[in-house]
Amino acid sequence: MFIQTEATPNPATLKFIPGRPVLGEEDAIEFRDPAESEGSPLAHRLFEIEGVRGVFLGSDFISVTKGEGEWQHLKPAILGAIMEHYLSGEAMTDARRISMTATSSSPPEDAETVKTIKELLDTRVRPAVAQDGGDITFQGYRDGVVFLHMRGACSGCPSSTATLRHGIENLLRHFIPEVQEVRPI
Repeated sequence: MFIQTEATPNPATLKFIPGRPVLGEEDAIEFRDPAESEGSPLAHRLFEIEGVRGVFLGSDFISVTKGEGEWQHLKPAILGAIMEHYLSGEAMTDARRISMTATSSSPPEDAETVKTIKELLDTRVRPAVAQDGGDITFQGYRDGVVFLHMRGACSGCPSSTATLRHGIENLLRHFIPEVQEVRPI
């Protein structure tokens, strides 16, 4: 099994591409600490590696965020854990133990605006962000403000503010004049 790695805009996060589906059509899942990884054998394995501080499972990639330590020391252990997981034949997640439903809040009268925001995010933003090892999910819309949650490599990335302000906000304002601002959650 050959696993490719790619740098992300976040120097603390590295993207691992196993060449096989990770979650496929399921929603991406982020684990920010070992306690959250209980429902994912792969995430649990990765958190057993000293220095791993976050795991993000996408459709066909795994982003790992490190705390302390250097990539040249962590990367071989992470590659080994990913290979070991695939060879074990275990599922990526136990859906009964992981809640993948994000709650969002928006007034009912904004339903059409929210629908358009979600469509733009899903078709234009999320694919580009996934290339960098992250994800952005819609959390709500109220009084012209769109609330987004940045996950994976995007969480804590130095360029995430620029991505929100200059990229996503401008895109949404172009197509939806009611949008005045985008804020991270």
